[in-house]
Amino acid sequence: MGDILFLAHRIPFPPDRGDKIRAHHLLKHLAGFAPVHVGCFWETEKDREAEGDLAQVAASHCLLRRAKPLALAGVEAVLSARPVSLTAFHHRTIAEWVTRTIAERDITTIFVFSGQMGQYIPQDFAGQVIVDLCDVDSVKFEDYAEAGERVWLNRREGRLLRQEEERLAHRADTTLLISENEKAVFQTRLGNAAGARIAAIGNGIDAGFFDPSVVEPHGEIASRPGPHFVFTGQMDYRPNEAAALWTIEHFMPAVHTRYPQAEYHVVGRNPTAALLTIANAPGVTVWGEVPDVRPFLAAADIALTPLTIARGVQNKVLEAMAMELPVLLTEQAATGIAAQDGQDWLVAPADADAMVERFGALWSDRTAHHTMGKAARRFVLEHHSWPAMLAPLDAMVAASAEARDAA
Repeated sequence: MGDILFLAHRIPFPPDRGDKIRAHHLLKHLAGFAPVHVGCFWETEKDREAEGDLAQVAASHCLLRRAKPLALAGVEAVLSARPVSLTAFHHRTIAEWVTRTIAERDITTIFVFSGQMGQYIPQDFAGQVIVDLCDVDSVKFEDYAEAGERVWLNRREGRLLRQEEERLAHRADTTLLISENEKAVFQTRLGNAAGARIAAIGNGIDAGFFDPSVVEPHGEIASRPGPHFVFTGQMDYRPNEAAALWTIEHFMPAVHTRYPQAEYHVVGRNPTAALLTIANAPGVTVWGEVPDVRPFLAAADIALTPLTIARGVQNKVLEAMAMELPVLLTEQAATGIAAQDGQDWLVAPADADAMVERFGALWSDRTAHHTMGKAARRFVLEHHSWPAMLAPLDAMVAASAEARDAA
């Protein structure tokens, strides 16, 4: 078969956040089929330093710094009647590299990771196009507007992104979503592209890496009585920030009435000013970026994930489950993972008293707590390995080779 062109909005190395983890495994899987040429952006020095890792996997690559100020992206978006999400990732050099690569290489498949990069698909490209939207981003911005956050801007972004998502579904041979739930949501929003081929490929987990038997718990946390609650993720991502703030402002005061020594640990890069301001609340530690989240998961007693705006599959939940850590989460955070409430995890509304009650019942029965942790890891091993998740991709890529042979 021919070569593959892989376009991603972030360099898939190092795989240290949700979207990069998925892109990382997709890229490595595709590289097992054919030479892959990668166009993507870097944002941090750690990203830029990972160019050597990218070069080991990619047959060729174009890596650019994404440095366009948000204000400039906003002006471009208004003038062009496009979503800010697209103008923020528009760069002429990437567009020129795509054109040149298709002309010089035997590209038969373009794989687009995340809707921001769909703008680089040439209209006259005759090969196969696979677009991985991951989540229905337009719904996320609509949810922001519904919640009263920058209503006009978020409503505009949601409307324009919905149009772009429909355009991509019509353009692509296959459009991927991260779960059956996201797939169903997306299908209900399609107009002219209602007959498009839509498929779901879920997220996996590296259960060999996230294995409590190979990790030492964080010493400082493990030395204190607790119970210890942990929340991991990119902390300047608005849904994560909102969940952490809610926990500090509502859940921790409620839990302290029953467990005065309870502690809450926020672990993840780029904590916002709002989080840092409230970080001195009783029993709260905002750790910021750490070299490895696993010791924090290993030392915690429960992973608390009270997201109220969530799309797709939460890697933070799968990672905690793989570490045999019971997870207490909202229905929104549970979307896309078919675990069983009361057996593999605990689901509760975003209500402090209800969450404290569910935690208390589990915490009072140490055998049940241990059993749930074991069940959580077993669920991940059986249902969320990366090879199992990506197996359907094989047939999609093979379709390109079959079409080429028939031509």
